[in-house]
Amino acid sequence: MTDIIETVPGIALPEAEKPRIVEMTRFGTSGSRTFAISVLTALLIIFAWWGAAKLAVVPRLFLPTPQDVLTQFNIVLHDGYAGASLGEHITASLFRILTAAAIAITTAIPIGLLMGLNRWAKGILDVPIEFYWPLPPLAYLPLMIIWLGIGETSKVTLLVLAMFAPICLSAQAGVRSLPIERVNAARSLGASRLQLFRDIVFPTALPEILTGIRIALGVGWSTLVAAELIASNQGIGYVIMSASHFLATDVVFVGILIIAACAFVFGLAVRLLEVLLVPWKGRL
Repeated sequence: MTDIIETVPGIALPEAEKPRIVEMTRFGTSGSRTFAISVLTALLIIFAWWGAAKLAVVPRLFLPTPQDVLTQFNIVLHDGYAGASLGEHITASLFRILTAAAIAITTAIPIGLLMGLNRWAKGILDVPIEFYWPLPPLAYLPLMIIWLGIGETSKVTLLVLAMFAPICLSAQAGVRSLPIERVNAARSLGASRLQLFRDIVFPTALPEILTGIRIALGVGWSTLVAAELIASNQGIGYVIMSASHFLATDVVFVGILIIAACAFVFGLAVRLLEVLLVPWKGRL
């Protein structure tokens, strides 16, 4: 008598013989939801701010309560500040930073890609970029005034210089991170130089470029206050500096929160672009 087990259709395999589906473990924060944690952190910060102000840990003149800041925001919203409405101040700042961002993006991305692809371009351009990039904008602010005057050109140029380097260096890093195997595979399939750049180089560098744009926008907003020191009479940076001269701390807080809100919206817009343009980021 043989020990042959005949397989009959419709009979389920024993539990031990069924294939098991193993879920890949996550690494770091990839795929993790952090929205609830972020909201809780924000609430804790506001509560700590309110508690410190109420308990007079810091004098009210230097640390107003959230209610004071909200009240002052409503006043500035309805009555304006320093001869201009809040909308005019915000529009002036947005015009400067959007103009500077457009110039920086359209010039820094091609130059950064070229530096990543060509050693002559890298050798020539790397020195001046690395020289001025670590300098704080206030260090060359006087030169902007001397060379370009006190009009909008000097303000926008200061912002462009602050935003240019992060985007350029990120584009260069994106090209340098390209695996040589992809290039060789494309060449073996007969890809031309244009096809190689369009289908391999640029898509690989795009995640780094978008990260550089996010960093550059943050640097731009932080530089805005310095840029609007140049004989400005409008702008959120001007509101902050003008209010600080009169110890109007609540107005200073209003300006800071407006800049933070605008920077958050800009960062969120770039993140949405990442989702649309590079959905594979973090999955390869």
